[in-house]
Amino acid sequence: MIIDWLTGTAFEAAGTGTTWAELLGFATGVLNVWLVARQRIANWPVGIANVLLLMLLFWTAGLYADAGLQVVYVALGCYGWWHWLFGGERRSRLTVSRTGRGEWLVLAVVGVLLTGALWTLLDRATDSTVPLPDALTTALSLLATYGQTRKRVESWWLWIAADLIYIPLYAYKGLHLTAVLYLVFLALCVLGLRAWRTDLRRLDPPTPVAPGPSPVSA
Repeated sequence: MIIDWLTGTAFEAAGTGTTWAELLGFATGVLNVWLVARQRIANWPVGIANVLLLMLLFWTAGLYADAGLQVVYVALGCYGWWHWLFGGERRSRLTVSRTGRGEWLVLAVVGVLLTGALWTLLDRATDSTVPLPDALTTALSLLATYGQTRKRVESWWLWIAADLIYIPLYAYKGLHLTAVLYLVFLALCVLGLRAWRTDLRRLDPPTPVAPGPSPVSA
């Protein structure tokens, strides 16, 4: 079966086995983030393939919130694919924009509530050994993906925050290749942030300056 092959060992390093799912997740993950940074629409189908691989990987590692998160990613991937194509003005392609204050407030409230609910669920209903970081990274990733579907430039900051937690979390769980993958993600997120900010400056109209007083001749 394909699942048996994906969960089989591709190679071993330092006594730790790396599965085909983790290896293919690494490759599609790097390609996906690179495509997002360049605002290529192909990032969405590649991203959907990536999350299906990661879903299998995280479930076998006992990261249940992260595994469940991938199901939501598939739905968000389909929505983001459509929204990037037709979510702009008059159903045109979407352009980069900023997150408004009201939107930030809603995201903050949702993030706190979601983290608390997932933390409680994982702590009481599963055998997870890392309920809080698993819940927090899940919430941050969902908020970042929402921002990505809307092409909000600040979504990169949320991804950066999530990656800074993911890297030691995956290393602790023995997913060393995935930890390296998220280190690569972190670097790509910084590059993506710079690229989207550059694009945003290009799209933003110059701020009009009020005329000053006319010079008075001596």
